Amino acid sequence: MHSLPVFLRLQGRAVILTGEGEAAAAKRRLLERAGARIVGEEAEAALAIVADGDEAVAARLRARGILVNATDRADLCDFTLPAIVDRDPVLIAIGTGGASAGLAKALRQRIETMLPARLGALAAALYRARDAIRARWPDAGARRRAIDAGLGAGGLLDPLREDAADAVPSWLAGEEAGLDGGRLAAIRLASADPDELTLRAARLLGEADRIYHRGDVPRAILDRARADAARVVADHKPDRPGAGLSLWLEMAERG
Repeated sequence: MHSLPVFLRLQGRAVILTGEGEAAAAKRRLLERAGARIVGEEAEAALAIVADGDEAVAARLRARGILVNATDRADLCDFTLPAIVDRDPVLIAIGTGGASAGLAKALRQRIETMLPARLGALAAALYRARDAIRARWPDAGARRRAIDAGLGAGGLLDPLREDAADAVPSWLAGEEAGLDGGRLAAIRLASADPDELTLRAARLLGEADRIYHRGDVPRAILDRARADAARVVADHKPDRPGAGLSLWLEMAERG
């Protein structure tokens, strides 16, 4: 991973912007949307955007300890600006580390067509319902499984449904159908390359509470699982995998 993706809260905070022309105007519009207070080169700030890619300006700012983005100069950048899909408060950022702004734009356009305009309303509805969700499922594990089931493909809260935000009350009032207390799914991996995971395997890795696996399963595969999922090295499938969803991973035998 070449960079650490972060979302910065810039409301009312100073950001230096230098340069002229359309590139600078575009960066100004972006910063204004984020609520930043745009200042000149001599001002105090933690971030700066050098919209004309001026190497000397970038060097002066970096010498002051300011993190710099220099347009079209990836070698001068401490951070890059991603292509953004905005479904406030949901934000999706696509970055290529400065390798290709065109690729990031193309991916953004594809994702834009997939996501409903009211996706942000779903996030807001879930935020408003957080106390009710905790009351309905006091146990953290049960609560996470309920949310996963609701947000899953075909669930009442499926993010790709235009009416998902309106379904939050129905989801809260419904039965806990489909929330298995101890499901084990087995995956036999045909390749050590995580990019060759099947859609099913990638989805299960993203949902599982714990991963049981043989010692020869590559770390690159395990890294596709949730960060908080337990990893357990084992020689065989567990008899009692525990509550929630567990996975058993093993490499397929080579003929």
